Amino acid sequence: MKMIIVYSVARSSELPSPGGRRFAKYRRTNARTTLRRRDTVAHLLMVESWVGAMSRLLPRAIREGGHEFSFLTRDLHHYLRSAPEGAAHPLLGARNVLTADTNDPETLLPYAERLHTALGFDGVITSCDYYLPAVARIAGRLGLPGPAPEAVENACRKDATRMTLAAAGLPGPRFAVCADRSEAAAAAAEIGYPLVLKPVDLCAGMFVRRVDDEAELARAYRAVEGFPVNARGQRRAPVVLLEELLHGPEVSVETVTFDGSTQVVGVTDKSVGGAPAFIETGHMFPAALPEADTAAAGETARQAIAALGLDGVVAHTEIKLTPDGPRLIEVNPRPAGNRITELIRHVTGVDIAAAAVDLAIGKRPDLRIRDTGLRSAAIGFLVPEATGVLEEIDGADLARKAPGVLELRLAEPGTAVRAAGSNNEYLGHVMAGDAEGPDARRCVEALLSELRPRVVNR
Repeated sequence: MKMIIVYSVARSSELPSPGGRRFAKYRRTNARTTLRRRDTVAHLLMVESWVGAMSRLLPRAIREGGHEFSFLTRDLHHYLRSAPEGAAHPLLGARNVLTADTNDPETLLPYAERLHTALGFDGVITSCDYYLPAVARIAGRLGLPGPAPEAVENACRKDATRMTLAAAGLPGPRFAVCADRSEAAAAAAEIGYPLVLKPVDLCAGMFVRRVDDEAELARAYRAVEGFPVNARGQRRAPVVLLEELLHGPEVSVETVTFDGSTQVVGVTDKSVGGAPAFIETGHMFPAALPEADTAAAGETARQAIAALGLDGVVAHTEIKLTPDGPRLIEVNPRPAGNRITELIRHVTGVDIAAAAVDLAIGKRPDLRIRDTGLRSAAIGFLVPEATGVLEEIDGADLARKAPGVLELRLAEPGTAVRAAGSNNEYLGHVMAGDAEGPDARRCVEALLSELRPRVVNR
């Protein structure tokens, strides 16, 4: 594969005007067809799911919207294992639980067509990044609402996103797409250390590493090579993305795009630790930023969504606020994870999961802000630093009784623990709100400091 290096020099004032209109007609036509057929209860096909918060939030949003869903998976036990002992997983509340090879598009698409003939769907949805392209293709095949498959595929591949945004003139880091270690070494020398190595098709920060020299680059590259298949059994692309290391606070912009128009719901801040990994240790909504920075981040997200041609989507766009202005990290065409959607709901009353359901059936989401009594909400994650077995988490009882706590969820004693290398190894979280102003993060950090996990080797 030819190595690609792009030097991004565009300034914010030179960004192209929002585009993506070529996909808008496609989506509007499908939406009108669906709404004419069914104006009340909708039946959605859910293709796979994450096993974390969204596997509960999305079924809840479908149910509270007065709708129903059928769940399609290749491995039902993947979800049964994640349910608390003695509790039924919300995904099992589906009208139908169906099994098929969701990793094989050649058989999945005709199978979905036969299911549609028998069961009748009004929309297709998923919360899992690894199945977003398949869902877009199914929606297109069945004539149901949804973003264009090409746009989703480009958003779900970090290398394709980089190339698409660079071609549109959006400022970003210098980068290279590398097919082997020799290409990576040559690209690193040209970009310059320090830089960031990323797999192009993994999630949750897996194998994303800062590298400061050639030895660290080789170690990071070997680690990615040792993971040829993702957690869902899909073979990974044999390339990596190298990027110039950007400096500045990181935020995410939560948006809803409908009929070619993108509305910014808000901007969330992010704390990151675990170097040389990039582990998300907490978030606060809304981000405590100057108004100009909030506006610039929102406009940058809109430009990226338009450049990718995304429409009919909830998006979670990650941005670095560098001294030279906002720079795109990635665009995720699905609701934010790590319970960011719940932070937003606690502060604004806007239900992002419900918005995703509405978009899937071609309905304009309700994004009106409501008075919830909170001015900010934050979440902090308990990140393990040792490997072993969890004996106890000291301080949990005091944290549960603290004022302002919205959620406290901690791993049970006996849980196998692995020192964190991504966002997949948390031992739990604490969420708190502030009715007066932007102090929710301070409250969460104080509560986290009181939580002391005892991990023992056995």
